[in-house]
Amino acid sequence: MDGKILIAYVTSGVYFILGVVALALEVWAFADCLRHRPTLFVAASKRTKTFWTALTGVAFAIGALTLFTGGSGLGLFGIAAVTAACVYLADVRPALREAGSGGNRNVGPYGPW
Repeated sequence: MDGKILIAYVTSGVYFILGVVALALEVWAFADCLRHRPTLFVAASKRTKTFWTALTGVAFAIGALTLFTGGSGLGLFGIAAVTAACVYLADVRPALREAGSGGNRNVGPYGPW
């Protein structure tokens, strides 16, 4: 087996694994966005549910197209899609959970007391 062919197989495998991980993040963000009430987005001082649903839905579609059409890498649109999903999961999701909990008053800067 030629070394170039082996490197091509390994590279393809790594890109496929990265695509699966990216798609999993995008599906998680989209599903989580769908399950929250629109009023929570306003209460958390984030953009509307329509905005985040559209953004995570487009990210999910880009991730699925990249993975299932045999894209040879994430590309610029794939990186933007993963970034949008990660912003939702890291910033919006915790704010929605906090707004949905009713704002516990016995919480300090390092947790409940």
